[in-house]
Amino acid sequence: MLSEQSAATVRATLPAVGATIGDIADRFYEGLFAAHPELLRDLFNRGNQASGTQRQALAGSIAAFATHLVERPDERPDVMLSRIAHKHASLGIAPEQYKTVHEHLFAAIVEVLGDAVTPEVAVAWDEVYWLMANALIAMERRLYAQSGGSGWRTWEVVERVEETADVAALRLRPADGGPLPDFRAGQYVSVRVELPDAARQIRQYSLAGAPGSALHRIAVKRVHGDTGPDGEVSNHLHARVHEGSTLEISAPYGDLVLEDLPELREAGTPVLLASAGIGVTPMVAVLEQLAVTGHPAPVTVVHADRSPAEHALRADHEAYAAKLADADVHFWYEHPEPGHPADRTGLVDLSGVAIASGTRAYLCGPLPFMRAVRAQLIDKGVAAADIHYEVFGPDLWLAQG
Repeated sequence: MLSEQSAATVRATLPAVGATIGDIADRFYEGLFAAHPELLRDLFNRGNQASGTQRQALAGSIAAFATHLVERPDERPDVMLSRIAHKHASLGIAPEQYKTVHEHLFAAIVEVLGDAVTPEVAVAWDEVYWLMANALIAMERRLYAQSGGSGWRTWEVVERVEETADVAALRLRPADGGPLPDFRAGQYVSVRVELPDAARQIRQYSLAGAPGSALHRIAVKRVHGDTGPDGEVSNHLHARVHEGSTLEISAPYGDLVLEDLPELREAGTPVLLASAGIGVTPMVAVLEQLAVTGHPAPVTVVHADRSPAEHALRADHEAYAAKLADADVHFWYEHPEPGHPADRTGLVDLSGVAIASGTRAYLCGPLPFMRAVRAQLIDKGVAAADIHYEVFGPDLWLAQG
C-alpha cells in the first residue's frame, strides 16, 4: 500500500508519467543495454526488443500497477504480478537485478521528465517501483523454492515430429536420467540456446501434455519475420535440433493452469478451452488433463487456424475431446480443405455455440483473438473473473488498455 503522501503525488503525476511512459521505457532500455550489453545478448529477447513489444509491455505494466495502487489501494494486483513473476522465474531473474533496473529506470524518468521530477515526485515513484519489485521478488522466491531452484538442466531430444510445415514437436527426457519435475497442465518451460554469434537467447514453450508422462513435449513454431527479422530461436531449433540433440531447459512455470481440479470435477464446473494457432499447445495439455481425470461436466473446445494443414496437434485435440463424457468441439479455418470440416470459414463466432452456466474459460492465442473471444464470452454471461488467458511473448494486453 502506498503511503498517503505518495499516493496523492502519484495520483497527481500519473497523467504526465503515463503520457511519457513509452519514451521512458525507450530511454531505460537504451541506458540498460549500454551499461550491460550482456543482458541483451543473454537474457532479453532480441526480437521483442527490435520490434518494440517488450518496451510496450514494460510501459503498460508500470502504468497499470501505479493506476491500481491509487484507484484500489487496499487490493494488490496479484493476477498481473503472478504472470510477470512466472515469466521472470523461467528466465532465472535474481533479486539483485531489480536494483540494476531501478538505477536505469529512474535515470530515464529524470531524463524524460526533467525538472518535473521534484524530490517529492522521486520519492513517490520510488515507492511505487519498490512495492512492485518487492512483491515480484517474494513471488519469485516462492516459485524457485517450489521448483527446486532457478538453474538450468540439460535435456535430450528423443523424438522429433513434424506436426505441420512450420511446427515441430520435440519429445525430451532429462540427460542425467533423473525424474521429470512436477508441473501443471498449461505451464511452460524456457529453452536456452547458443546462437552462431555466441548469444545465449531464451524462449518459452508450453508443455504440450498432461503431467504423468515419462517425457516432456514442446511444439516449436518457426517464426517468419513478415514485418521484421525471422525468429532467432525458433529457426535455430528447426534447423539444428534433431533426435539426439541436447537443450538447456528450465523448470516449468506459468499460471494458466486448471485451479483446484478435484474441486472443479466435484462441483461439475463446465470448462471452455479456446485457442488460435500455436496457442493450441497449453490448451491440448489442459484438455488431456481433463480427459485423464474424467471431467464429467461440459467441456467446450474452440480453435481457430489458417487451415487444417496448419492446425498443429489436431489429432490430439480430437482424441482427447473424444474421451470426455460431454465435449463440444468447434474448429474455425480461414481456408478450409476437403475432408476437414470446420464450423465455418473465417474468424471465431460463438453466437451459435452453447456456453453452460458457470463456465470457466481459458484462452491462448494472438491478442486480437483473445480480446474478441473474451468479449463474446462476457456477452454470453461468463463472468470476467472466470476468463483466464496466456500471452505468448510480452503481455501487451495491459499496454493496449
